[in-house]
Amino acid sequence: MAAPRFPRTGRVAGFALVALSAVVLAPLIPTTMVDFHLPGTQVGDIGPWVIGVADNCRYCHSDYDAENEPYATWAGSLMGQAGRDPLFFAQMTTANQDVANVGYFCMRCHVPMSIVTGHALQPDGSTLDHVDADGITCHFCHSMVDPIYKPGVSPPQDHAILRGLEAVPGHYGNAMFVLDPTGTRRGPYADAASPHNFIYSPFHRTSEFCGTCHDVGNVAVTRTLDGAFKVSGYSYNTLDQPAPETDLCAQFPLERTYTEWKLSAFASGGVDMGERYPVSPGARVETCQDCHMPATVAKGCVFGPERSDLRRHDFAGAGASILDLIAEFTKDDPNVDPAHLRAGKRKSLLMLQKAASLEARQSGGELLVRIINETGHKLPTGHIEGRRVWINVRFFDAADRVIGEYGHYDYEHAELDEATTRVYEMHVGLSPEAANLTGLPPGPTTHMALADIIVKDNRIPPRGFSNAAFEDCGAPVVGATYADGQYWDDVAYPIVRGATRAEVTAYYQNLPRHYIEALRDGNHTDDWGQVLYDLWEKTGKGAPIRMASTSVPIHPLGAHPPDVGLRPGRTRP
Repeated sequence: MAAPRFPRTGRVAGFALVALSAVVLAPLIPTTMVDFHLPGTQVGDIGPWVIGVADNCRYCHSDYDAENEPYATWAGSLMGQAGRDPLFFAQMTTANQDVANVGYFCMRCHVPMSIVTGHALQPDGSTLDHVDADGITCHFCHSMVDPIYKPGVSPPQDHAILRGLEAVPGHYGNAMFVLDPTGTRRGPYADAASPHNFIYSPFHRTSEFCGTCHDVGNVAVTRTLDGAFKVSGYSYNTLDQPAPETDLCAQFPLERTYTEWKLSAFASGGVDMGERYPVSPGARVETCQDCHMPATVAKGCVFGPERSDLRRHDFAGAGASILDLIAEFTKDDPNVDPAHLRAGKRKSLLMLQKAASLEARQSGGELLVRIINETGHKLPTGHIEGRRVWINVRFFDAADRVIGEYGHYDYEHAELDEATTRVYEMHVGLSPEAANLTGLPPGPTTHMALADIIVKDNRIPPRGFSNAAFEDCGAPVVGATYADGQYWDDVAYPIVRGATRAEVTAYYQNLPRHYIEALRDGNHTDDWGQVLYDLWEKTGKGAPIRMASTSVPIHPLGAHPPDVGLRPGRTRP
């Protein structure tokens, strides 16, 4: 069937059609809305008319500088398109099949206006409308209040706002956001002049602001401790009760980007990254915004002053392939400008090229490769499903022919030869106890919402890494070894006999075949899985993206025959 479209007014009619197209089975875990209740702003706390739609912001913040203005840059980002993301809806469908009502929790981050409109109360998303489709909107972010009041820093108005909540968040993450119930806009400039009410907000310059949604724990799965108060595992919570802990360190990790940053050197005085992430002269890269909202000389408003430190609303990350899906999905939607999406993809590709660097040299019969994490979090980071980085090594002879390769990728069939290289990724699984409760097999699983064990996490840590600190907060290394302070990985590849040079490339991918097929084949509720798969096929099958590359001359001393060159890469002794 045709992919559903999001109309500009009324219900998302296409989604409703999709949702009725398949047989519905009972979820494996009968959780209720109570299981996902969290502190912060709740449905009904704010009238749906208080937080304006993104179109309202266009009058002053667009159509004057597409490269730098807030609206155009936001509209080309995954933030601005989160409510139109077919990958998200396919994921939410399978999650709802496994864990009843979990979609309410998912929508708090991806379509947070659904908490304002009340549409999150229908956890399958079938009542989402055009307001929700704009994802993380301008006014939504610019009405956020720091939930942890800081005397002398937080606006004094925040005292009353926080006192008026049923429960005040004590941590950043899991979309435990607090909104100003008056809808007063907040931003990082004390001297801003605007036609609407405005409050200066230091919170908007901090990584804690980003951590509101970029740290996610499964609130239905809580860690268990042994007699020495060390994490011994995770277990499902008692049904129909709120999570016993709102500290994300106590919950099974689904995304730990903010935590990874918080425990890195970037959060402890910053890091001099040279020209990789340009900041003000003499400044160090410190916050999320330093990389993902780079400062530029531009105007934040059509009638405003030119500023030397305007933060571009690029929000560029690793979502280039997902923006391709969205562009194809919305190609007939007059409310989505493909030029914005193309610009967003371009910036995402540039960000990926900054995220890693490579070093390579010959040592006898081996090629020693070092991949370096140049980010403020793990490489890769974010949502744990699908995302991976790997090293590809190709050996060439004197006639410039490829005579051996590690980590070959078959673009036609979208298959990676994982056995011959190192793949940096995170995999989760089910313990025997969880398998017994769900009826699913123990071990690695694609049922992320049910997972209670980490099977693999060899992702490369950031500068300032500490094994103890990362493990204590649910971001341990599993299936690999990194020393404290290590932010790189070394791999040795036997050199193929006859090689005169080697090309080494680091690739990133977030839409691998096995992941997309699991979302398609595991969907028995609606057609989102098939819609996603069809879009994936039309947009290049999630082809890997080159992050970094280097070329090395090879000398004949100690080279191995071609068949040896196909052995798996191994860690340098």
